[in-house]
Amino acid sequence: MPAPLDEYPIHQTPLPMSRVVSSDKNFYDRSYFNALDAGSDVFLVTGFGVYPNLGVTDAFATVRKGDRQWAVRFSDALEHRSLDLAVGGYRIEVLEPLRRLRVVCEGDDAGGVGFDLTWEGSCPAVQEQPHLLTNGLRPQLESSRFAQTGTWTGVLSIDGEDVVVTPDRWMGTRDRSWGIRPVGDPDPAGRLVDQPSEGFWWLYVPLRFEGFSVIVIVQENPDGFRTLNDATRVWDDGRVEQLGWPRVEFKYKSGTRQALAATLNLTATDGSPVTIEVTPRTGIALHVGAGYGGDPEWTHGQWRGRGWSDRAVYDLTDPAIAGRIPYGVSDFSASATCNGIPGAGLFEHASMGRHDPTGFADWTSVAP
Repeated sequence: MPAPLDEYPIHQTPLPMSRVVSSDKNFYDRSYFNALDAGSDVFLVTGFGVYPNLGVTDAFATVRKGDRQWAVRFSDALEHRSLDLAVGGYRIEVLEPLRRLRVVCEGDDAGGVGFDLTWEGSCPAVQEQPHLLTNGLRPQLESSRFAQTGTWTGVLSIDGEDVVVTPDRWMGTRDRSWGIRPVGDPDPAGRLVDQPSEGFWWLYVPLRFEGFSVIVIVQENPDGFRTLNDATRVWDDGRVEQLGWPRVEFKYKSGTRQALAATLNLTATDGSPVTIEVTPRTGIALHVGAGYGGDPEWTHGQWRGRGWSDRAVYDLTDPAIAGRIPYGVSDFSASATCNGIPGAGLFEHASMGRHDPTGFADWTSVAP
């Protein structure tokens, strides 16, 4: 049967819009947002996704405040693909494509998380470099993505308390990605049982400054070979400037792999240096309640039945929770300067296993 999207001249393959060109179960199509207040420790991360080959759609929202992290999740059957971006008590309204969106989460009953927030882009959305990560010969992640910085307006409810969100204080970053990535129940490990990963090192830093934004992506193999390299400055007037090959310097907290600060050494098109100093602030472990890789409670695309929803609160000082945090990707709100100009945004980092450039020899290595 045709889907509502088939009414529009947007087809890319000789297939109806209910089907995607790949039969891989791991095909996904997802939106991600974060929101931060530079004057407080409150940090929100939220997202919505559809998984056509699994027949599932879901969404999540998680907020960090102090030593607690709240999470709400929604999941349901994907009956057809349409312009209705909603599941359970969660929805995204596209008010102006690539510029203004409204994101609503009705999950604040019983002291949880809820919000009604409107996003406005500060700069044009920019296409990032294609992302490819393989396990042996098979793509584990193969996707396209665009990113944008912006501001938020509305109300955020946390544990029964309403926080007024205004664009003079609240900013954030967002991305839209689609393609292949591990979703749903895990695939059989097969041959990978005999050749497990030695490590994974990832850095994603989209930042907003007065008049421009900078987006930096670095992904490296255990030996430091760079498999993804993207550094772009997007001016508010629409100009896009490549910033060369990022050289990254990290300061880790002793006895951990928690980044205390990072310096990104970039190069403008005229050859002049662009130096960004980043200080991570409030952190959210994406695999603690938000469904990202390594989350033992719920995974994006996983079938939980029709009309499923769930809420949880995590004490990050609990040894059982704190012990999980180093073994996944974490998002941090961050303050930054670019050649002395102040700014803010996202600092997303994962350092697991061996990484020769930073001196981590194996999965147990930590900073001296």
